[in-house]
Amino acid sequence: METITVSTGQRNELVDITGKVNNIVRDAGLQNGNCVVYTPHTTAGITINENADPSVKHDITLKLNDVIDDDPRFRHAEGNSDSHIKSSLVGCSEQIIIDNGRLVLGTWQGIFFCEFDGPRTRKVHVQISGN
Repeated sequence: METITVSTGQRNELVDITGKVNNIVRDAGLQNGNCVVYTPHTTAGITINENADPSVKHDITLKLNDVIDDDPRFRHAEGNSDSHIKSSLVGCSEQIIIDNGRLVLGTWQGIFFCEFDGPRTRKVHVQISGN
């Protein structure tokens, strides 16, 4: 298992980590298998989406904030219930196939760390299995 450190600068932010995950896969030397990208935080997530146009990150964050805002009826004392809900909806991991030593991603796809309670310094674990 390898660990990536991600530093965020905003409360809600999507950070493209595709290059870092690609480097881990390349350095592992596996030809075929699976790559799991996982974050152990309850107010963050991992997703795969378009990484060619930066407005997609903006639009995803904007809509998540529209749908899940800070509701005064929330009871969680830390005041970040919206962040926990976003994390549950997005999920904390993705699994990507490795074929011929490369991640199998679509032409426009990238892997994103999703910050919902920043700014913070976070961890992303990458585990590779196969041959």
